[in-house]
Amino acid sequence: MRILHIISSGGMYGAEAVILNMSRTLNEASHASVLGVFSNSSNPNLQLHEVALKEGIESHVIPCKGQIDPTVIASIRNLATQTNADVVHAHGYKADIYSHFALRNSGIPLVSTCHTWYDNNPLVTLYGMADRLVLRNYAAVVAVSEEVKQRLLKAGVREDKIHLVRNGINLRPFDNAPPSLPNATLEDHPPIVGLIGRLSIEKGVDIFLRAAARVLVELPSTKFVVVGEGPDRDKLESLVDDLNLRQSVSMLGRRDDMPSVYASLDIMVSASRQEGLPMAILEGMASSLPLIATPVGDVPTMVHDGQTGVMVPPEDAALLASAIVTLLRNPTQRERLGAAARKLIEDEFSADRMTADYLRVYKEAINRGTTK
Repeated sequence: MRILHIISSGGMYGAEAVILNMSRTLNEASHASVLGVFSNSSNPNLQLHEVALKEGIESHVIPCKGQIDPTVIASIRNLATQTNADVVHAHGYKADIYSHFALRNSGIPLVSTCHTWYDNNPLVTLYGMADRLVLRNYAAVVAVSEEVKQRLLKAGVREDKIHLVRNGINLRPFDNAPPSLPNATLEDHPPIVGLIGRLSIEKGVDIFLRAAARVLVELPSTKFVVVGEGPDRDKLESLVDDLNLRQSVSMLGRRDDMPSVYASLDIMVSASRQEGLPMAILEGMASSLPLIATPVGDVPTMVHDGQTGVMVPPEDAALLASAIVTLLRNPTQRERLGAAARKLIEDEFSADRMTADYLRVYKEAINRGTTK
């Protein structure tokens, strides 16, 4: 089977990790996974395209000028023909909408994965509404969480078209990765607590920083790292200064050595206000990290309080800080939680399992015959 993935990518985040993990597994199983990555004039982020090419995954650039560019429709149509795609798999509202108009009468079935929607401002809310209208015409729509599935149902997408497929990852890169952060390479290094995610309001990075300030009152040698980029970077940098955290908090931006970053941490935190099924949590758990997380989206399907991690309510810096201090003072508990987290990923969240689920979705979409 030949699958063409279409995405407008803003960096190496959850959707991009899903595409790469699935592409590796599909190609190893004698299928063909091909990428079409938007090059947006306002933000021509081609990291996913470049990583794919380095790994030997076929990838093509789709130029796009502005939010509305009619040439993109022809580009997608030509790429689907050129790659002889059996299925076109769109990721994100922009890819969904353009792929719909490019291929609605082509006979090539369309599949979309809805990773999540963040209704943070009126424009994004409008895009989300338009996306959900278009998805009614898709042959199959994948929700990565029960919350996303319910939003699709409310938007009028037929239940028989919706498939719940939880994210999965390739475990091999996280096996015995060496630590890479400077403090972690010291023989007797101070504890390091990390948050990995896009620097935007839904990720709760501000809550993490406020919790860090509280932890440092009790455990002043602790170091904190934030890994990721996003629109709130300047606000968060200002908050670091306002809280007088500059000596203890490092804003690391994007990293290309994530397995080694995870290996550098003693605790991982997810302070999100809103989520689907975040890849960073899967990767942290695959790295045997003890995890503190908020029970949003489908996070509770992975993080079982007291068993594979620790749950704290969103928006509560005080309780988050208390949980961090408790784990830092209990290395035996950290080890137990990390081992249980790794086993859960091995059993239920592997890339092989995810890819097998998607292959069933693709076959059903093909059996439907058209995208109408």
